[in-house]
Amino acid sequence: MHCIKTRECIDREHLRSYQLTKLKETIDRVYHNVESYRQKMQEIGVIPEDIKTLEDIRLLPFTTKQDLRDNYPYGMFAVPIEEIIRIHASSGTTGKPTVVGYTRRDISNWAELIARSLVMGGGKRDSVVQVSYGYGLFTGGLGFHYGAEKLGAVVLPTSGGNTRRQVMLMKDLGTEILACTPSYALCIAETLEEMGIKQEELKLKTGIFGAEPWSDNMRKDLESKLGIKALDIYGLSEVIGPGVAAECMEQNGLHIAEDFFIPEIIDPVTEEPLPEGERGELVITTIDKEGLPVIRYRTRDITSISYKPCACGRTHARIEKILGRTDDMLIIRGVNVFPSQIESALMAAGDAEPHYLIIVDRKDNLDSIEVWVEVSEQLFADEVRKLEEVRKKITSSIYTTLGINVNVKLVEPHTIERTEGKSKRVIDKRKL
Repeated sequence: MHCIKTRECIDREHLRSYQLTKLKETIDRVYHNVESYRQKMQEIGVIPEDIKTLEDIRLLPFTTKQDLRDNYPYGMFAVPIEEIIRIHASSGTTGKPTVVGYTRRDISNWAELIARSLVMGGGKRDSVVQVSYGYGLFTGGLGFHYGAEKLGAVVLPTSGGNTRRQVMLMKDLGTEILACTPSYALCIAETLEEMGIKQEELKLKTGIFGAEPWSDNMRKDLESKLGIKALDIYGLSEVIGPGVAAECMEQNGLHIAEDFFIPEIIDPVTEEPLPEGERGELVITTIDKEGLPVIRYRTRDITSISYKPCACGRTHARIEKILGRTDDMLIIRGVNVFPSQIESALMAAGDAEPHYLIIVDRKDNLDSIEVWVEVSEQLFADEVRKLEEVRKKITSSIYTTLGINVNVKLVEPHTIERTEGKSKRVIDKRKL
């Protein structure tokens, strides 16, 4: 892993020089091989030779998920189909999925990115890594699988579901690193409790959780229930999959792999770049991707960026934990609300389980928001007065965080549906 360590610790001057070289190569390649990009660049009067500095990236057009849909299935590929060895697709809420093609080199690069993420989480050649992300068209499972193999670790390809068996294998085979969604990790924690298995009986040290936004309060809960360090990992199918950015043991932002990606933070409305430390929409350009390179891809994810070196020694920029998505953002009576803010507020209030559901409706032209929150069996069986105190406490915590009143409904354990993949947090009944 020496070469990985070296690339991750490169000084910024050399890194920027490397990025510029790779960016120029990428722009030249997409201009000559992807009709959609060539047309977009010609419409705004930009040619590859115009890219002379890293700042010139701002001359280039944005790419959106809609561009990928419009060119379904292979219109955005930059290589002939015979060079593609794998296809992944992300599920879309409307119409057809977005299709992503990988060359052999893309798969190798992706494996390296995941190997880095595992090393950040304490992974070694003799580590036992349990991959409980879904396998198949979803990028999580296979991404982690190949990355763990590249590291030389022992891989348990359990995928999602059959949680009691997962827990048995975790205990019997000595799993040290668990990779899955944070909501499924909670499901595993519940199952451990049901089966009467204590933390001390496990060898679990680290959880690497991604695919959905989750708060620092949920992190604390997972760490307490599983006896682990809970680390965040970030990625998008359209860019490559998980491994675009990942947390190290410092838990102070996610290191974005700048030798593979150039990140920008923009104002999602004006599309203008924002300064370091300011929150906005993350935009990513791939600079070492063959099958499906993306130029200034609008992720819709809200975060900020820091270029300060990390205490761990890595020099790549760090993004803060994803706050939410611009397209997942709820506007309630003129207030921008992200599900992760509600999660953070109810966890901060205490007494609640990290399982919740946000139901938004509109009655008499007025938006209303109801939050279902699971509480423990013990609390639910308690006297009504105690439940009412907890409800008021959670309501107050959400009001303090968001500045709006919500109706909090306390429900029994397991009322809210569990899922192996991304959890459904919002039901919006409004006809907008």
